[in-house]
Amino acid sequence: MGSTLVLALLSGIFAGGLFSVIQVPIPAPPNLPGVLGIIGIFLGYKGVEWIGVKIDLLEVLSAVF
Repeated sequence: MGSTLVLALLSGIFAGGLFSVIQVPIPAPPNLPGVLGIIGIFLGYKGVEWIGVKIDLLEVLSAVF
């Protein structure tokens, strides 16, 4: 798990550097509220996963259409 986190961090640093070099905006919010929003989405996802609530979206859509 530790090596996965290090590789994820390194790939993020590389991608951020690449975006800076080619002068395109990063595909992430550049301020703290935006970053906290992303963390909130992750925590909400993990919370629902922990509770065990699951909905098969394809099944629901096939029943509707």
